Amino acid sequence: MTDKPQRPQSIDELFQRAAALAGRTFADLAAETGLQVPKDLRRDKGWVGQLLELQLGATAGSKPTQDFPELGVELKTLPVTPDGEPLETTFVCTAPLVNIQGVQWTTSNVRNKLQQVLWLPIDGRREVPLAERVVGSAFLWVPSEQEEALLRNDWEEHMDRIALGQVESITARQGEAMQIRPKAADGSALTEAIGPEGTIIEVRPRGFYLKKDFTRQILQRMFM
Repeated sequence: MTDKPQRPQSIDELFQRAAALAGRTFADLAAETGLQVPKDLRRDKGWVGQLLELQLGATAGSKPTQDFPELGVELKTLPVTPDGEPLETTFVCTAPLVNIQGVQWTTSNVRNKLQQVLWLPIDGRREVPLAERVVGSAFLWVPSEQEEALLRNDWEEHMDRIALGQVESITARQGEAMQIRPKAADGSALTEAIGPEGTIIEVRPRGFYLKKDFTRQILQRMFM
């Protein structure tokens, strides 16, 4: 791909681009974008997302905005089995751990990221070489009232614990649809958080992740 794709001008254009990726291998798409296919994703976890962002014309990267802010759309990849089972949780965004007075669900980054998502299921089978894995059928998802209520409830409970200085006691089991867990690859990266006594402590950064059961239900709703 000699020229970087222009940003799509409409949701329809974005969806048509995403739909055209179905069935294509990572090797084929990488050759078009000029990316090298890594041997595996252990050291290159964000590679597939980067590849598909380049294909679709996204530029937000890791910024706290949607991937296509002018369209109000976030891009999420979802590794699945041949039976459509999600293989891992889905990162939403980093969790704020300080300066959270007055934060509300309606203006939260989680809600902003999830108000309309372009999902790209991808072949997640580890026994298949990365270059030979393919992209699945894209779909647009807007949370139903019930789905948003679940997300909001989880977000509010997690944020309450953070505000009370309980960030270190939050486990990945908590939350029906969305969990909080450490985001950094190792324990050396630290950030400020509210401690049990209300003082500032240092902890590993946290991220919001959609649970596999929740994304499984999204897939079932969209494809059944």
